[in-house]
Parts: sequence; structure tokens; C-alpha cells
Amino acid sequence: MKQIKITDKIKALCPQLELGCLSASIQLQAKNDALWQKMLALYEAKKDLPMDKIKDIPAIASSRMAYKALGKAPSRYRLSAEALHRRIVKGQDLYQINNVVDIINCLSIDTGFSIGGYDLDKIAGDILLDLGQANEPYEAIGRGNINIENLPVFRDASGAFGSPTSDSTRTCITNDTQKVLLVFLNFGGHAHLAQALDAAQQLLRDFAAGEELEVWRV
Repeated sequence: MKQIKITDKIKALCPQLELGCLSASIQLQAKNDALWQKMLALYEAKKDLPMDKIKDIPAIASSRMAYKALGKAPSRYRLSAEALHRRIVKGQDLYQINNVVDIINCLSIDTGFSIGGYDLDKIAGDILLDLGQANEPYEAIGRGNINIENLPVFRDASGAFGSPTSDSTRTCITNDTQKVLLVFLNFGGHAHLAQALDAAQQLLRDFAAGEELEVWRV
């Protein structure tokens, strides 16, 4: 079990925040057709949602409130779950990355949680959920360097590596990944985190040969 802590400052500003954590050994595939059918079913279920109602999805609404409390504009630094929903409502195709990232996206679309997905072997030591600093280097996946000042970020001995807006290239899941860490950011203390973690375990077993699954909450 990876040691994960939340700084007192974030706890004070986001008192309902809870992290749902899941680690597993997996077998990575470039694509899984059965999983992609589940993704397309979720797409169909969400595509007619009015754009202005996305922010009312409970897990997204509480995350946006948390960003405001931390001093970050949620409409400029979109949460990954909100960005996925907006992509669907706009009629844009979803990216098919690999089976584990596709599982994470399925869970995020289904639950509204922004979920960090990391190669566990690339994380150096214990993890701290902290606020990003001014001018702190951070190369986001597919976005290049972004300003993480006042964003909630996961940090290890080598620096910041993940946020609810975008994870970093340093710890991203690749074709060589064998162990993964998923972190659900539950800013509103929502009860459906338990069901989301159960669903994550089942999807990893069904579509990524998930073994040695460990679940904990912070």
C-alpha cells in the first residue's frame, strides 16, 4: 500500500475531500474491443446532456467548488472529468489509448470523479497531495508545460506528477506499465466513491487481468 497524505492547507480549504486509492498488477493492451463497447454505451448515455448541466453533476460540482476555494478558476483549468463530458456533449470522438486508461475514462464518465492514473513503479517514495507552486515545472500529458500554481497536485520525491486537471508525462501509463495506481478525488465526500472503487476493481479484473488489487481511502 502506497503512503498517501493530504496537506493541512488542502484539508482546511477542502474539508470534505477524500481520496479513493486502488493499486493493481495489470496486463496492458493497446485496445480491448469489449471494453470499448462499454465506453461507447456510456458515450450514448451522456451525449444529449445539455452543456450547462455538466457542471451540476455532483462530483464535478463539488470539484469545481474546491478549485475556487484553492484559488484556481475551474473554467480555465478544467477538471479531467468535466473535460471528458464536454467532449462527449460536443460530439467529439473519445481517445482510445490503452485498456487501463480507457478503464479510467469509463469510470470518470460514469461517476463524475476526476481520476489520476499512474505507473506505480515510476513514483518515487511516498505521495503528498499539495498545492502547486509558482513556476513549478509540470509537463502535462498532451498539453506541454502548464501552470500548476494553486492546483491540487500529487507530489513524490521527484516533484509534482499528477492533478485533477491533467496528469504528467513522468508517471503516465505506457505500454511498459505493469503496476498501476488509481486515485479518485472525491472533493464532496460523495457516498458513491465506494461503488466507484468496486467498479474499478471489476473492470481491471475483466479487461486488464488485474491481480494483487489493494483498495484504501485517505
